[in-house]
Amino acid sequence: MLVTNRFVVAVEASDDFTARAHAALAALAARPGYLRGELLRALDDPRHWCLLTEWESVGTYRRALGGFDVKITAVPLLAESVDEPSAYERLAGAAPDGEVVVVDSDRAARPHR
Repeated sequence: MLVTNRFVVAVEASDDFTARAHAALAALAARPGYLRGELLRALDDPRHWCLLTEWESVGTYRRALGGFDVKITAVPLLAESVDEPSAYERLAGAAPDGEVVVVDSDRAARPHR
């Protein structure tokens, strides 16, 4: 499961944001189920940032948000992210020069509206 939190940060606030994002990433990385994470900045506009984390499952991510260190460091930062869906389940993948492998959704099938 991937979580993408996007931020728009004033250039003059980027040092403070970076320090807080590093602390949030460290707190998340210490939680069970965490697989990897990255702090990213847009090449075309340095005001746009993304905190990308990957988790074993939606359950491990949700439990991670309840950890004390995460509540203190990560949750306040995540609350500043752009208000949009941020959790994505993997539905297909491909290794370099590999075939596309499709996986079932964890969500129950829903009728199209």
